[in-house]
Amino acid sequence: MINTPLSALEVAMVQTGTRAVDTLRDTAAFAQGLERLGYHRLWYAEHHHSPAIGAFPPVVLTAHAAASTSSIRMGSGGVLAPNHAPITLAEQFGTLAALHQDRIDLGIGRGPGTFDEATARALRRGAGPATDEEYRNDIVAILSLLVDEVALGPLPEPWLLASSTAGAALAAELGLPIAVAHHIRPQNTLAALERYRAEFTPSRWCERPRVLVCVEALCAGTEEEAAWRLGPMEVVKAGLLKGRSETPFPTPEAAAAHRFTAEERQALDGFRAQQAVGTPETVVHRLAQLARETGADELMLTTPVYDLRDRIRSYELIKQYIEATTTP
Repeated sequence: MINTPLSALEVAMVQTGTRAVDTLRDTAAFAQGLERLGYHRLWYAEHHHSPAIGAFPPVVLTAHAAASTSSIRMGSGGVLAPNHAPITLAEQFGTLAALHQDRIDLGIGRGPGTFDEATARALRRGAGPATDEEYRNDIVAILSLLVDEVALGPLPEPWLLASSTAGAALAAELGLPIAVAHHIRPQNTLAALERYRAEFTPSRWCERPRVLVCVEALCAGTEEEAAWRLGPMEVVKAGLLKGRSETPFPTPEAAAAHRFTAEERQALDGFRAQQAVGTPETVVHRLAQLARETGADELMLTTPVYDLRDRIRSYELIKQYIEATTTP
């Protein structure tokens, strides 16, 4: 059975038939629900110009949710370094850490957070994608500024997000905890972790390799219900497989009527097999398997379902099953 700490990643889906403000209204309720259930931390991802995901800055969501909770760790998963001046990120998360002591995480990633080239260039003020050297320099600058310029008390806990061996190598070089995006590129997970552990150098931030693995997890009372609730996200993924911009996040009913091609269905089924979808028993057993395979110190669950109540219910079912099967 699983005894690995569990956390959550929220990507703030804007559901068809709702407004962005409705998604924002749910932010505090979701954080409070996870805290009540005993989840360890909750992170917010940075996205831009997407019809399916709200363009809500992680620092703002973190501040809002942290103010309505008291114990769960909060932070970014992640803020994207190429889109921000290092001193801005250091000041923002240094301030959050001072306001909510020992509860704030600064998870940093590289991607632009959008599939739209014009938006990516606007975020970079006309510049192209960051080079490897520019990205490394930004991370080093953020860490240095946190210590030397911004320190207002307790520091935020830094994490480096990675979905490749290159990202893993940078986390190892800088001695940072790593958060591996298994929910995005599961095929890279084991190779990235092997390199991270082999090349890790201790630092003031982390004395030994420390691994968080993020996995898509959707739990429901039956396998059929879980598949039905996963439908909206599969429609979005099918659009990405065709190289299209993201499609709106549909209702489960609309997703159930969607017709996938044979190639799409094969790709989606292959991806689902690498994640954790199904009944409580299925999901928890898969999470335990993933924890063993990766040696993860922590698993972070992302649950892209349409309704807030169903999303919280998924997290609740997982916790209930673990408690029922581990209590003497």
